[in-house]
Amino acid sequence: MKFIIVLLLFFVLVSLASALYYVVKDKGHGTRAVRSLTFRVGLSLLVFTLLMVGTYIGLIPL
Repeated sequence: MKFIIVLLLFFVLVSLASALYYVVKDKGHGTRAVRSLTFRVGLSLLVFTLLMVGTYIGLIPL
């Protein structure tokens, strides 16, 4: 479970970096940065949900 969470957090950071790249490259006039940030928010929600479920079912002790 820990590995999955760390991997997803890594993908969140990669998505954030790609959004920064698209903002700089497109000079704020493209939609690629918005898609990348939307993907990042979705991944963050998935990480949060996995942490809540893992805590609820006992995989992650308090």
